[in-house]
Amino acid sequence: MEFNSNKPIYRQIIEYCFGRILTGAWVPGERVPSVREMSVELSVNSHTVLKAYEYLQAEGLIASRRGMGFYLDACALGTVNRLRREEFFSTTLVDLAREMDLLGITPAELIEHLKGITGDKE
Repeated sequence: MEFNSNKPIYRQIIEYCFGRILTGAWVPGERVPSVREMSVELSVNSHTVLKAYEYLQAEGLIASRRGMGFYLDACALGTVNRLRREEFFSTTLVDLAREMDLLGITPAELIEHLKGITGDKE
């Protein structure tokens, strides 16, 4: 994994974990990599991975089982979708609206281009 210098590494690890959940690489109810395993896999400090895992645990995506490691919650996919949608509407969409305003792009123009990208005929 290549890290972007514009975002804290632990946040990028969270996004990486989100990707693993969304693609089905991490299956609900099954064990996820330990902090040590993940730190070796990504070549980062284990404290950085632990910070990401603490966030995932606080959001209810993973749960620790004493002596056994972390396991993916059954509702993880829905939670990730909710979290990503919240980020989209609170950050990505706001940034997009500002950029559209600077460039003089109207919502109608955006919709027309989106239709072309998605193949939507309506």
